[in-house]
Amino acid sequence: MTISLEPRLPTAPPAPRASHAFDAADAAARAARLESLLGDPHDPANPHGIAALAAADARREPPAATEELLAAAGLGAEFVPVGSGGRLTRADLLAQVLRPVFRRDVALGFGYGITSLFATAAVWAAGDPQQRATAAAPLLAGGRASIVHHEIAHANGILRDEFTADPDPGGYRLSGRKDVILNASRSGAYVVYARTAPARGPRSHSVFLLDTDVLAAARACGHLTHLPRVTTPGMRGGLFSGLEFSDCLLPRHTLVGREGEGVALALRTFQVNRCLIPAVAVAAADTVLHSAVRAVTAGRTAPVARRWHKPLAGVFADLLAADSMATVSLRALSLLPEHVNVLAAAVKYVVPDMLRENLEELAGVLGGHGYAHGDAQYGALDKLVRDLPVAGLGHAGTAACQAVIVPQLRSLAARSWFSLPEPPPGLFRGGSRLPDLDYRLLGIAGGDDFLTASLVGAADRLAATRRVGGQMAALSDLADGFVNELRALRADCVALPAERAALAGPGVAVLTDRYALILAAASVLGVWEAQDGTDAFLADPAWAVLALTRIGSRLGIAVPDLPEGCLAQVLDELIRRHRTGRSCDLEGTELTR
Repeated sequence: MTISLEPRLPTAPPAPRASHAFDAADAAARAARLESLLGDPHDPANPHGIAALAAADARREPPAATEELLAAAGLGAEFVPVGSGGRLTRADLLAQVLRPVFRRDVALGFGYGITSLFATAAVWAAGDPQQRATAAAPLLAGGRASIVHHEIAHANGILRDEFTADPDPGGYRLSGRKDVILNASRSGAYVVYARTAPARGPRSHSVFLLDTDVLAAARACGHLTHLPRVTTPGMRGGLFSGLEFSDCLLPRHTLVGREGEGVALALRTFQVNRCLIPAVAVAAADTVLHSAVRAVTAGRTAPVARRWHKPLAGVFADLLAADSMATVSLRALSLLPEHVNVLAAAVKYVVPDMLRENLEELAGVLGGHGYAHGDAQYGALDKLVRDLPVAGLGHAGTAACQAVIVPQLRSLAARSWFSLPEPPPGLFRGGSRLPDLDYRLLGIAGGDDFLTASLVGAADRLAATRRVGGQMAALSDLADGFVNELRALRADCVALPAERAALAGPGVAVLTDRYALILAAASVLGVWEAQDGTDAFLADPAWAVLALTRIGSRLGIAVPDLPEGCLAQVLDELIRRHRTGRSCDLEGTELTR
């Protein structure tokens, strides 16, 4: 069995190819411009800094000045494909552009930004040309679009309740109430996942695009009521309120795609969301890591106290591992779109949990500084601890990822693991030219697992370096350990029952944990092997050894002792990046100071 790189034909004519004006170099320039415009996040006088954003959050208000700055910078165009007048080409480049925003405030990134893509994705996947133009208009004008989710199991406030759309000679009649919708009172368009069939099943929901004309008519006729703002346990900045529709007529042209296609569109488009959220969350955690380094180095000329070496270097290695997994998944959306659905769920499943553990470790390093609510230097921890669960949709998001992964473990174990060729090297190699993201090519289920193939290949190549000793021997041993765990996991997964209804219980959840961590390890090895020496630190095995050791410890497999100097080498790079103002991710981006 081989992984085909030939995409299946889309159901509609392909969008125009992106202009090379929006390539990787231009994305880096746009990210640098945003970083400069937003200014020093740790300056108490900066109206777009951590202190100002935290103050707006405490008032339960959106940060108006910063949102105006982002609108003037044209951030909304980042969520619109080039073929519809925007700048969106590839998901990995989009993540790069968004990271300056998320470094300062996750709620800002969601309130003005990324959720507009989550909303309009269904239109980019299945909309006709007029619908694409309609969805693009508010974003290109500096506005927003809101996604109105359908209800799912384990629902929280955002995913609880839903709307129904009943057939009508003029189109559909929309009814229902939903109290928690991001930007419900501030959006120029809504993308609604509404129930159009009473029975549960894959054809139960449809997607509707409600533009300003439809909304104005609904308000004029009394069929639309805006509900009061609500406070969520996390993001408090006045972002959430509700909508109630009462027998509101939706013209037939508001239906996106075909009736009953809502679940399929959700499964297709949510893959991009699941890859993007971890990638930008890494940027938010990066800010907290810099705060922790500042706490133990500010005003000191002596080296960092030994007790802080392990947590600081360990969290840095975790961020590089998380970024590796997120970046590989984002690039796979372009390169292997039919095979990403399980990887997307896995990265969304494992990275937020890894970052949560990292925040707990950094809280220990920050000590009393961690309680400095709203402080420009140290206030990032307090807010991210609250915002991160909302960004990942909490338990509901975890359960949704499990629901994607678990039913496919048996078939992946039987047909993919230890059977497939490795993926193209461009998946791991920064700077490689990739196809543009096309939502219509994303597979819903049944794809192959290319990352485990790269893990097995990396372990085979590293075996020849074991005799070198030191870090290379440790790296080879770690790779073998993950391959052996994959072999054991395959034995457990092929024994799973074929009936989906029987796939429940804590034992199955453990299989998901093991599999997701193996994919994280494969991502680290793939990214390390792809280094060309341009970045000497990433080309050296120290960070990969430390990252894999921590992943292996979470997995519960035997890991070798860290080679002498490994921890110190990673810590030295972290201190260097902090002192020179560089991000603690794979890019090592220059930060505003």
